[in-house]
Amino acid sequence: MRYPASEKLEIIRTVEGSHLPTKLTLDMLGIPRTTFYRWYDRYVEGGIDALADRSPRPGSVWNRIPHDRRDDLIEFALEHEALTTRELAVKYTDEKRYFISESSAYRILKAADLITAPDYVVIKAADAFTDNTTAINQMWQTDFTYFKIIGWGWYYLSTILDDYSRYIIAWKLCTNMRAEDVTDTIELALTASGCDQAVVRHKPRLLSDNGACYISGDLADWLGDQRMDHVRGAPFHPQTQGKIERWHQTMKNRVLLENYYMPGDLERQIGAFVEYYNNQRYHESLSNVTPADVYFGRDKDILREREKIKKLTIRQRRLQHQKQAA
Repeated sequence: MRYPASEKLEIIRTVEGSHLPTKLTLDMLGIPRTTFYRWYDRYVEGGIDALADRSPRPGSVWNRIPHDRRDDLIEFALEHEALTTRELAVKYTDEKRYFISESSAYRILKAADLITAPDYVVIKAADAFTDNTTAINQMWQTDFTYFKIIGWGWYYLSTILDDYSRYIIAWKLCTNMRAEDVTDTIELALTASGCDQAVVRHKPRLLSDNGACYISGDLADWLGDQRMDHVRGAPFHPQTQGKIERWHQTMKNRVLLENYYMPGDLERQIGAFVEYYNNQRYHESLSNVTPADVYFGRDKDILREREKIKKLTIRQRRLQHQKQAA
C-alpha cells in the first residue's frame, strides 16, 4: 500500500510519541520496520518533501549505450545525412559491427537535435498481398511512369521489377507507351536475369495494369511465344501493383529534384538511382537488406551476421556494466 507524504509524517509522529516499543507500535500499525526506518531517514534528511513517492528508476542500466558510441553514431549520422533513422541504424550495425536499434538511434539523434521531421510512409496499401511469391523470378511487375523533359515533351519509363525481391531487373526510357516498348523491356529483363537461356520450369509471370499497351493482341501473342503467363490487376485497384507503384514514388522523390533538358541527362539520373536502389538502399519490407541481397541470395547470410553482432554487442554491454558495478 502506498501512503501520501502527510500520512507517512503522521505515522512517524505516532511512533515518536508512543509509550510502547517501536516494534510493537509498528506491528499495531501494520508497517514493516524496514519501511518505517527508510521513511524516517528520508524525513530527517529532507523533511516532509522527501517523503513523497519517487518514481522507481534503476541506478544504472546494464544495456545502456556507452557515451563514446553515442558520439560515434552522431558523427556517423552527420556523414550520412540522406539516411533515415532506420537505414542509419542498419548501416551503422553493418559497417561498425556494433548493434544499435532503430529506436535507440532515433532517441540519440533526437537528443542531439538532428531529427527535424518524423519518418513516415506517404502511401500505404494493404497489409499483405493476396498471392505472395516465394522465390525470385516467379512474377515480374511492370508499369509505365512519365517524366517531362523541357523542350522535348513527355517521356515514359518502362520498368520490370521482381515481385519477390523488389529488384529492378530492367528499365527503358521510351517516347511512347506501346506494346513494342513493353516487349523491349521484357527482353532486357530476360537477358539480365538469364531466363532467356537457362532451362527453367516456368518463366516469370507478368503482372501489369489494364493500360492499352498491356491489353493489346500484339503483346498477348508475344508473351505466348515466350511461354509467359500474363496477369492483370483489377481495374481501379492500384494496390495490386503496390510494389512497383511504391518504386515509382521512391524514385521520383529523388530524380525529380532536378529539371531535365536532355533525355540523356534523365537516363543517367535514373540509372544512378536504380544502382543505388538495388544495391545500397535498405528495404524495410526485406528485413532491411537491399533488393540485390535478396535477388542474389545474400540476405540470409547478412541477417545471420547481424544477429551475431547483436548478441556480441549485448554481451559487451553486460560485461561493461558488471565492471563498472564491481
